Amino acid sequence: MEHYTPKNFLLTDSVGFALTKARNLVASEMDVALKDLDITSPQMGILLSIRLGNATTPFELSKLLGIDTGLMTRLLDKLEDKGLVERSRSVDDRRVVNLTLTKEGQAIAAQIPQIAPKVLNARLRKFTKAEFEELRRLLNKFIGE
Repeated sequence: MEHYTPKNFLLTDSVGFALTKARNLVASEMDVALKDLDITSPQMGILLSIRLGNATTPFELSKLLGIDTGLMTRLLDKLEDKGLVERSRSVDDRRVVNLTLTKEGQAIAAQIPQIAPKVLNARLRKFTKAEFEELRRLLNKFIGE
């Protein structure tokens, strides 16, 4: 089924516009909440992904988080400059860069679960449990999972 046509398409009424606006709202609120940790919401995603073992290379992080490799490199440079992430070449394949959290990176990542849920729960406060589950279901369907 085609939901949009050239006649009925309006940018501000599109799903893409709403998703982008929602993403930007959450990212902005998360950035404010993470300020004391001196990290941003994209950096939070990287730290948590490494901490949980969801990704251990820049390429895996790029795929998981939907961030292009150029931006990923810049984000990792900043995290490395802050002493939160270390890069090392794989002994098996020198083309592969492995990522690990430093001791300070582990400490910062361990604090995120105390902060992020508050931000998300504030944005979701008007949703019932059923609406929240339906939102998650629909977003997963939209992204193809």
